[in-house]
Amino acid sequence: MLVRSRLGALLVILLVLAVVTPALAAPEPGTMVWGVHVTLVSRWLDPGETEALITPFMVLYALHDALVKPMPGNISTPSLAESWSVSKDGITYDFILRRNAKFHNGDPVTAEDVKFTFERYKGASARLLKDKVKEVQVVAPNRVRFVLKEAWPDFIAFYGTSATGASWIVPKKYVEKVGEEGYKKAPVGAGPFKFVSFQPGVELVLDAFPDYWRKAPQVKRIVMRSIPDESTRAAAVKTGEVDIAYLFVGAVAEELKRSPGVRVTAPLLYGIYWLDFLDQWDPKSPWHDKRVRQAASLVIDRNGINQAEMLGYGKTTGGFVPPEFDFALKVEPPPLDPKRAKQLLTEAGYPNGFDAGDLTPLPPYTSLAETVGGYLQGIGIRSRVRTMERATFMTTWHEKKLKGLLIGATGAAGNAAARLEPFFTKGGLYAYGSLPEIDDLFQQQAKELDRKKRETLLHQIQKIVTDQTLVAPIFQQGFIWGVTSRVEVPGAGLIQGYPYAAPCEDLKLK
Repeated sequence: MLVRSRLGALLVILLVLAVVTPALAAPEPGTMVWGVHVTLVSRWLDPGETEALITPFMVLYALHDALVKPMPGNISTPSLAESWSVSKDGITYDFILRRNAKFHNGDPVTAEDVKFTFERYKGASARLLKDKVKEVQVVAPNRVRFVLKEAWPDFIAFYGTSATGASWIVPKKYVEKVGEEGYKKAPVGAGPFKFVSFQPGVELVLDAFPDYWRKAPQVKRIVMRSIPDESTRAAAVKTGEVDIAYLFVGAVAEELKRSPGVRVTAPLLYGIYWLDFLDQWDPKSPWHDKRVRQAASLVIDRNGINQAEMLGYGKTTGGFVPPEFDFALKVEPPPLDPKRAKQLLTEAGYPNGFDAGDLTPLPPYTSLAETVGGYLQGIGIRSRVRTMERATFMTTWHEKKLKGLLIGATGAAGNAAARLEPFFTKGGLYAYGSLPEIDDLFQQQAKELDRKKRETLLHQIQKIVTDQTLVAPIFQQGFIWGVTSRVEVPGAGLIQGYPYAAPCEDLKLK
């Protein structure tokens, strides 16, 4: 069934691409245009509201800069901070700021900005960070100190990676001058590119900031253009309307791979995709029974999805935490076993299956949801794929208003603790429920300074997630790009596990 649908889809794509003509001219010299697969939203201009997903960092890496962030070769690289040190008791973190780091309006980046940024931060894991940090001290204009309430070895994993946006610094004086809403309309950052204009849902324009501390960008302008329709995005990269286009799957990716003047690249991400059983916390739901969740996991053809969706560039997995992360427990993907799945459903009291309601995918992964829904249908679990606009989806997800099934994904960096916290712990941004034993273990590991003991505790959590089938991990994503011959350095895969073009100051056109 999957192969036939792919062939049919390929014929449709070939017909569409044959008649589509470019809506806009080719990019101007010195300008690099990205065809973005999602709708650009204003909150991504402000690191203070960063979600526990990787998508906002597409904007952050260009417009802003962090004290510490993932860069080539190091998941926690000193950036606006030239260095940091930790006290022997693990309570105090001292950061020394670069004296040549400045915001786009010319103001220097100071310790006051770092303190202000942390105090206004309300994005992913904000409550956890603020529960752990006793105070932020301005020691000198170029020196800031974080004092924890107690030793917390995960501080840098949460603060200094893309697990959160907490260390991406905003200018205190400017934000106070223009106000919170004014800042979103005309943000000033400290990154390699500065804000020019933004049309929500349409286009973000950024110009090179020649005084960026690391080096002046080689590309003069970046234009991020929302093109949610995959076929239109493919046509845009083929005709040269965009230089880089993100996220192609299946038939479109296969066709693009054969297109003259376009090269396909697919960095392997930290992004794990999973089927989430949102109603499992309701004792009246069929998903409350572990056997039903196991049945759903056993009927998913992960190898088939990897080949059909990602042309084999991804990796199948049974684990929720990427294997590259510190403290990751390697979990082999479950075998494809529809017979055992049907048996488990019968044992749980659902020999004829049941109506599972909505199956809502993270936009724009509708085809993945349809494929998974088809597998579930094969054992009698009936669902309806429900599509949502991405900003609405994100709000509804973290407000815990979604029902039924979810195709979730996150590509944020960090370690095992940072990946688990938003989804499986009490109060986690996307946790619809939690198990007391996981909450207890998470609190234990957060205080444990012995690395081996922490690993044991985090492995225990991951084993519970697996054994209880709290989610059904599907794959680690191979993120397929289309790149035109005009691009010399697209920035694909320079930062391990990161999906987009970065570092932006390293991008280069021919």
